[in-house]
Amino acid sequence: MTMQITVRYFASLREALGTGSEAVSTQAATLGALRRELAARGGHYAEALAPGKAVRAAQNQVMVGDDEPLMAEAEVAFFPPVTGG
Repeated sequence: MTMQITVRYFASLREALGTGSEAVSTQAATLGALRRELAARGGHYAEALAPGKAVRAAQNQVMVGDDEPLMAEAEVAFFPPVTGG
């Protein structure tokens, strides 16, 4: 089943991809599958969202892991880990 979601990118991911958000039509069942689907676009997406890259995710403003089920009409955010000083 294809669903529509909004994907937001923050900090260095936004800079690498050249966009802060986009509407995405996906069949991904989990956040991890969505990340792999986006990385499969190639280019900057493959670099920024590659497996092994430290990227955090949130769904509807709640931090989640890669195995979190993706909800239709969700807002998904990808961002680098935050370090404090």
